Amino acid sequence: MEMPAPCNEIIGRKDSIVHKLKFAVPEALVIDNPDEVKGYECDALTAYTCPPLAVVLPTSTEDVAAVMRVCSTENVPVVPRGSGTSLAGGALPTADSVILGIAKMNRVLETDFDNRFIRVQAGRTNLSVTQEVEGEGFFYAPDPSSQLACAIAGNIAMNSGGAHCLKYGVTTNNLLGVRMVTVAGEIVDIGGGYLDAGGLDLLGVICGSEGQLGVVTEATLRILPKPEGARPVLFGFESCETAGACVADIIRAGVLPVAIEYMDRPCIRACEDFVGAGYPDVEALLIVEVEGSDAEIDMQLGLIKQVAAKHKPEVVRESSNSEESAKIWAGRKAAFGAMGRLADYICLDGTIPLSELPRVLTRITELSKKYDLKVANVFHAGDGNLHPLIMFDANSDDELARCEAMGADVLKLCVEVGGCLTGEHGIGIEKRDLMTCQYSENDLEAQMRVKDVFDPGWILNPAKVFPLDVSRSRRAA
Repeated sequence: MEMPAPCNEIIGRKDSIVHKLKFAVPEALVIDNPDEVKGYECDALTAYTCPPLAVVLPTSTEDVAAVMRVCSTENVPVVPRGSGTSLAGGALPTADSVILGIAKMNRVLETDFDNRFIRVQAGRTNLSVTQEVEGEGFFYAPDPSSQLACAIAGNIAMNSGGAHCLKYGVTTNNLLGVRMVTVAGEIVDIGGGYLDAGGLDLLGVICGSEGQLGVVTEATLRILPKPEGARPVLFGFESCETAGACVADIIRAGVLPVAIEYMDRPCIRACEDFVGAGYPDVEALLIVEVEGSDAEIDMQLGLIKQVAAKHKPEVVRESSNSEESAKIWAGRKAAFGAMGRLADYICLDGTIPLSELPRVLTRITELSKKYDLKVANVFHAGDGNLHPLIMFDANSDDELARCEAMGADVLKLCVEVGGCLTGEHGIGIEKRDLMTCQYSENDLEAQMRVKDVFDPGWILNPAKVFPLDVSRSRRAA
């Protein structure tokens, strides 16, 4: 994956830039020691690294604004960073950039249970939002697998989802407002503690913009009453294609589970070895969860089991208590960590129509053989959000190149069957040069003109989202 050549002129001014940053914010918030900045040289796409020029860890929106004013005046690229859990290289720095990490900004600012929202600093972790409100019977719906660590800022940047997004939607469906710092250091508020603010839908532009348009420092999030109850059922199948067909038929039947999660044999085995979830020894399994009263749950699961029976599952295991439910979900939540014990991997997140799931799974198996790389599949099957984990040896340039090539073929396949390049991880550096597979030249130009308005100098999150040659020319202009 090619990265842009750093601007040596900016690197040559490092001492001056750092001095101005330390004048703008408390000196202790600025990191410029070469050994210390290496801690920020990559995100969760660890195959690619690049130490930044400096790192700033602000504690307030005002600190962020002060940093942006310095960097805008000095024409220094800025890479916004939450918790660094991006799987698409969304927080990968360039050598001439300043990392603006907001992990210290993690306070709860307001809770309003009558109007069902919570306002937090954007460095707050996803799971801790629910933990803040669950005592009053509420929860925050988006639940990425990294929710223990990932920050709300990153969730907003990539429009993250999670296992329960089938019923509750992704971040954009649960985001009411943001406080954001513009590239010039201006503080703006967009939306608020209510749905559908008047005027232009700038909130819809900001969510999913991958730090290209501004730095989000606070977020107003929708919270929901916890359901009366929830119960998962586990189905084991003799083939991946059969499991995929079952997913399509469940959705076609008109029942809406809160989640439908898919895992294949390599992932099942890794998770079982890691957490001992009690998963069966099958080629593929589905975890299907529904919510409501006991009567509603029984009715929904009854229909789902009828649909699944047509596909002759080898195992049907319905949870009978909260401990069993937690155990069923434990393996799925630990899947990425479990696979990381076995090998390096790149995790894709293309999306497809559910009707194409069996075909795409078959093709992924064929591509695995073609490139001689192992693949494990674990994904949000209910909304067609694939997560093939392509395993490789990070010490082998050849395997990395094959991994990238296979990943590109999988993502192109997703587009070919009517899907798209990303469901929740974002474009980052991973997919930027595939954008032309999904978008026409005019489509991309329209998107880039939006960035021109918010970031005329193209200093925010450089080398992401748009094809590298286009990004270079835009920044030079």
